[in-house]
Amino acid sequence: MKSPRRWAEHRKAEEVILQGGENVKVESASVSASQNVIASDPKRKKNMGMTFYLRRDWQLYLLLMVPLAFVLVFKYGPMSGLMLAFKDYKIAKGFWGSEWVGFEVFQQIFAKPDFTRAVRNTLLLNVLDLIFSFTMPIVLALLLNEVKSVRFKKINQTLLYLPHFLSWVIIGALAYQLLSEGSGVVNNVIEMLGGTRIPFLQEDNNWLISYLAIGVWQSMGWGTIIYLASISSINPDLYEAATVDGAGRWRKAWNVTLPSIRVTIVTLLIMNLGKIMEGSFERIYALQNKATTEFTTTIPVLVYRWGIESGNFSRATALGLFQAVIGVVLVLAADRIAKKLGEDGLI
Repeated sequence: MKSPRRWAEHRKAEEVILQGGENVKVESASVSASQNVIASDPKRKKNMGMTFYLRRDWQLYLLLMVPLAFVLVFKYGPMSGLMLAFKDYKIAKGFWGSEWVGFEVFQQIFAKPDFTRAVRNTLLLNVLDLIFSFTMPIVLALLLNEVKSVRFKKINQTLLYLPHFLSWVIIGALAYQLLSEGSGVVNNVIEMLGGTRIPFLQEDNNWLISYLAIGVWQSMGWGTIIYLASISSINPDLYEAATVDGAGRWRKAWNVTLPSIRVTIVTLLIMNLGKIMEGSFERIYALQNKATTEFTTTIPVLVYRWGIESGNFSRATALGLFQAVIGVVLVLAADRIAKKLGEDGLI
């Protein structure tokens, strides 16, 4: 039996607990009431939410200002210069003093033989590059995913990533040191083995093959990163179920891995289709020479020749604008087709 003192302490504790419960009920009721008020006023809810996140994550928003400022200054800022495509720009008259000529500059560039040749070469190189440089990272990711040795996989990934960090100037110099017909290391080895020297970079068709092979070597390791990350998120139960059904490694790759990363493949394909009219100026400029001129005239190279070498800034701007518009149209068309086929798309 409890003593009177302990009984009094027990009753006091019960009163405190009951009082606390009532306070909790009152607080919860006030919170629910405030939530009902906020829910009934969407504008107040939106403003309160924005303020809350700004106060809580102001450091992150401050860091976000740096890349945002970069995009605004270097991406959107120069768009005012697109007016040069509709003017007969003269440096002496200045940006605003030059005569407005409308679409006359576009008519001039469309009538140039170099324009037709540049469009043809740009489409040819980029379509071939899309076929090989886009598919090889997928194949490489599937192969690396099947490697069981973690150490061997890491070493190969590191070696395959390294070319991405080399500039095209360095890659071009290495290509001529290795593939040159006169003193290239590869041709020296071929001659030592009794073969005939091959003009890898001194003949148009061979230059095209070398251009594609060097591009695949430079980009496939870096492109594999995204696909390996997507593969790592696949549910292991799918592979276990395939094993129970008697599927081998290649059957798992075809029926489990590829369908699971289909969204990633479609997204990257749409983004790459937008670059099909661009190409890489640095890549062509580093690998070109006077002996091979059939495929080296592309839109980026023509923009450089007209704008920097010849000083015709209106013509170069018009060509660049044409290239950008075609790229946007291709991205939107590819996104629409992907959605028609049941994919998510980009927009």
